[in-house]
Amino acid sequence: MRRTLAAAGALAFAVALAGGACAQSADPTLPPPGLDTLAAGADAPPPVPAGPELQSILVSNEPGGRRIAVISGEMVWQGSRFQGAVVEKVGNDRVVLRRGKVRETLRLNEQPAQAAGTPAPSARQE
Repeated sequence: MRRTLAAAGALAFAVALAGGACAQSADPTLPPPGLDTLAAGADAPPPVPAGPELQSILVSNEPGGRRIAVISGEMVWQGSRFQGAVVEKVGNDRVVLRRGKVRETLRLNEQPAQAAGTPAPSARQE
């Protein structure tokens, strides 16, 4: 009887140890705490949202063919609206947006602005 109680006690102790060793307090698929701030830099300012970015243009060479552009992930065509502006023209390498009397030209393959308040090189106001 004594041996059975000792074996049962040892077994209970081993199970308690194993359970404590296997228990995890965090999701193992998440990165370690603080890694996201190290990657971004602790003193780095929050990213500045860029202006509209012209990503692609599809032009049909057929008479009366479509001219479609993708601006910041949104598909637009001549005469449609994008974020309150009218898509005035879809060219081979640029799109002209009009907000009232102000025209903004977006060009392919140009990088968006880096600093706040700086107009994007891909966006030229006329």
